[in-house]
Amino acid sequence: MEDERIIDLYWQRSQEAIARTDEKYGRLCTKISLNILSNAQDAEECVSDTYMALWNSIPPQRPTCFQAFAAAIVRNLSLMKLREQYARKRGGGELDLVLDELKDTIASGDSVEAECERKEFAAAVNQFLCTLSADDRNIFVCRYWFFASIADIALRFKCSQSKVKTSLFRTRQKLRLYLSKEGLL
Repeated sequence: MEDERIIDLYWQRSQEAIARTDEKYGRLCTKISLNILSNAQDAEECVSDTYMALWNSIPPQRPTCFQAFAAAIVRNLSLMKLREQYARKRGGGELDLVLDELKDTIASGDSVEAECERKEFAAAVNQFLCTLSADDRNIFVCRYWFFASIADIALRFKCSQSKVKTSLFRTRQKLRLYLSKEGLL
């Protein structure tokens, strides 16, 4: 079913909207959540919460890219769940590794804390991503947006894990240089 039709079902307040969303994007949402939480039960809960969030936000919103809208919701809910777990001394998954990889690339949280600076930083990263080849950009986004493991990325792009690691390392180096030139580091 086309995304526009699914969105129309939400606007009509039809229960079928959730079933169609699960049918089309359930696996994607589950994979994103599992990458962050590393727990099937927690991931399933976040996916269910995502469907509720979609139900509550459509209408009034009418997303232009339904897949990205759903992915962003499940990602944010999973990250909130992970923060909650850390508060109770539980947690794990790829998040620590991913953030550790980026710590030397991006500025500390204190320097991007203000909303204006955060938006400037986000715009600079988006501009940087546009300068990359499609493969490098997709690998970078899979790792640092969807928290995919190196093995999953290699499998998805049909390449070796060492190629993925090299691409990520070089892209982080380029990002550091780009942000430095922009005066954001």
